[in-house]
Amino acid sequence: MGRVRLTEIADRVWVGRYPWFDVNVAVVGGRDGLVVVDTYASEASARTVVDEVRALGAGAVRAVVNTHEHFDHVLGNHAFRQAFRPAGGELPIHAHEEAAARTAAAVRAVQDSPGHEDDPDWADLRATTVVPADHPFSSAAAIDLGDRVVELVHPGRGHTGGDLVVRIGDADVLLAGDLVEESGPPALGDDSFPMDWPATLDLVLGLTTADTVVVPGHGAPVDRRFVEDQRDLLGTVAETIRDLATRGVPEADALGAAAWPLPAEALADAVRRGYAQLPAVRRTLPMA
Repeated sequence: MGRVRLTEIADRVWVGRYPWFDVNVAVVGGRDGLVVVDTYASEASARTVVDEVRALGAGAVRAVVNTHEHFDHVLGNHAFRQAFRPAGGELPIHAHEEAAARTAAAVRAVQDSPGHEDDPDWADLRATTVVPADHPFSSAAAIDLGDRVVELVHPGRGHTGGDLVVRIGDADVLLAGDLVEESGPPALGDDSFPMDWPATLDLVLGLTTADTVVVPGHGAPVDRRFVEDQRDLLGTVAETIRDLATRGVPEADALGAAAWPLPAEALADAVRRGYAQLPAVRRTLPMA
């Protein structure tokens, strides 16, 4: 994995786009230090991020934020804890309470999965100590950096049940995690909430202005219009699932029974999860 420079996209907001899983790590600076948002996919890979953070010369890391519990966003937590140890304690790691509770199990499922046996990067991933967040919150929280407040907001369920976004209001930047993705379609996986995701993005859009820079979990920064378009795409997925389920189309037949805005192979989990969220439709005989 080659070296990646952190790029300043707004006043004291830096983003590094790392090639392994094409994941973004962000750094937010203030008078009293730095907040790192997401920590990469293994302890070894995170050490390269630690070096880039130190090279900024912008202060010590005061806190880490995990946008959700997936391994490619949290497995650098231990490396950051080792590198930045405040006097008298551990580096605080913030996440939504559900993400914090699910981190250990979600990561270990990936670490225990077969494949990649000859890949040294995956060997590092499997050997990494899992460190869940120890500063969970339910709806909103704030980190005070002296001359800047970093806002953490749980706008609702979507990519996972514990997604959060990070708002830096004075810089008009929103770090969206995997609620927004630029380098590929939204990841509707086996822990996603397809029926909730559109409304969650409505709340995310409410935190933006026409000029907000939105940093997705994967890919290049985007604007509000991109988020609106992704919200509409996810809304189409949710409404298609609702329509099929309401009409009594069996879940097993759903992927072949409609025109979808994404390839069918990307929607198997979405259909299963969506049908599970909706009430069962009772078939009744027609009344005479």
